[in-house]
Amino acid sequence: MDGALRIVVVGDQLAAGEGDPRALGWVGRVAARTQAEPRPTMLTLAVPDETTTALAARWEDEVDRRLPEASPAEGHRMVVALGQADLAAGVSLARSRLNLANILDVAEGRRISCFVVGPPPSLGDPELQAELSSAFADVAGRRRVPYVETHRPLVRHDQWLADLADGDGRTPGQAGYGLMAWLVLHAGWNRWLGLPDDAV
Repeated sequence: MDGALRIVVVGDQLAAGEGDPRALGWVGRVAARTQAEPRPTMLTLAVPDETTTALAARWEDEVDRRLPEASPAEGHRMVVALGQADLAAGVSLARSRLNLANILDVAEGRRISCFVVGPPPSLGDPELQAELSSAFADVAGRRRVPYVETHRPLVRHDQWLADLADGDGRTPGQAGYGLMAWLVLHAGWNRWLGLPDDAV
């Protein structure tokens, strides 16, 4: 383990792969396709239905317990995997933006390189979900942090919608998590890790 890159993933139940019969989720699929030596360790810190307000309050303490003081040559890495909980909890768009901005700014100050995965669509209001995803994309873009847009490519995707309909309307199944993993892997994942793009 000494010298191996640790990638901490903070987010909600989607980061944990809830509803996936193979128990891999998108994180497990991405980890399996990440061709780096030594293999990075993916540490998933998921809290179901967590808002960005709650995430902003807890992430530092959680991450501190899992990232060693002696950083590997590649530096520390954190994936911020966002969901739709802010909409359900009535968190304003401005507050959602500020929460993500604070997370990214503090991480940058601590030299933790971030990669943001936007909230995929659920069976709720697609317009509100699109606004939330766009707001998160803008915050990440202003900080030159990689952002994976998952809402736009999935909101009308037949397999994604079928997965949601077969489940609780919020989490996909095996096929849906595969779609999310594909989007992550093709949205700058390898560049973020310093790997060749053709390693996917």
